[in-house]
Amino acid sequence: MHFDLPLEQLRVHSPELVRPADFESFWSNTLTQAREIPLDVQCEEVELGFPGLRTLDLSFAGFGGDRIRAWLRIPTHSQEPLPGLVQFHGYRGGRGLAHEPQLWPQAGFAHLSVDTRGQGGSWMAGSTPDPRGGTNPETAGWLTRGISSPADYYYRRVFVDAVRAVEAMRSLPEVEADLVFAAGGSQGGGIALAAASLVGDLAGVAADVPFLCDFPEALSLTSDNSTGYGEVIQYLMVHRDEERTVFDTLAYFDVANLVTLAEAPALVSVALMDTVCPPRTVFAAFNRYRGSDKEIVVYPYNGHEGGTAQQAWRAVEWVRSRCTA
Repeated sequence: MHFDLPLEQLRVHSPELVRPADFESFWSNTLTQAREIPLDVQCEEVELGFPGLRTLDLSFAGFGGDRIRAWLRIPTHSQEPLPGLVQFHGYRGGRGLAHEPQLWPQAGFAHLSVDTRGQGGSWMAGSTPDPRGGTNPETAGWLTRGISSPADYYYRRVFVDAVRAVEAMRSLPEVEADLVFAAGGSQGGGIALAAASLVGDLAGVAADVPFLCDFPEALSLTSDNSTGYGEVIQYLMVHRDEERTVFDTLAYFDVANLVTLAEAPALVSVALMDTVCPPRTVFAAFNRYRGSDKEIVVYPYNGHEGGTAQQAWRAVEWVRSRCTA
């Protein structure tokens, strides 16, 4: 059942979100500090016996120099540098296992499947810890970790890791540095949009049913406290006097604010029966996206699974078209 605004209203929905006065300087200073630490990309080949495909256990220095791990998969059909796709993953998931099949390398792209620090213990295996846990009491999960301060907030580290992942991909001799894309679904879609906002010159971004968009509206529409947004509600049920602090912090990491900096071509998808990442929040990010080269694909009868394999192939065709443009 559709529970959100009618589609014609969603297409023009662009809320006036609170954006901190020092928003751009906060992120500029954060990235400047991050880049003072050498990227230090390290790779170790993993022999899987897959014909036509190299698999490497890659790591790089993320936020604060913490080692972030990823699987790098490189098709061996070409002697020339290949376009690259950096993939981020959904909430509670990690980079997976080395042998897990991936569409992107099969489609001819160098593919980097990146851990989200501290995640990967639920549905897709991860192996990167978050050694800089939050400074405040936390609910289960990550949305409240460090939420008392923008400097300590968990997604500050995650978004810096994402930028560094793109930079690591671009540093590889097997990759065409000008043709690196970011992609992901749910949390991964939100991280990919954040990367497009902070890197500045990505070749493109494909984000499906993105999470972390328009926190105020997302919290007002959340009815299930077991979901990601519900963690914030649970926190405020106990820490009632911290509402202003919480929303002030979240404003720095709201993807609907970050995308006002993004200009890379963008392909976004939304599902109108999605109660996890409500359509209104996805359209808020899409409609506020700074770049004019953008497209949104609507799935009227799907929930948070979105367009699944159909949308995945649509993304492949879209990215290929950008490579040949």
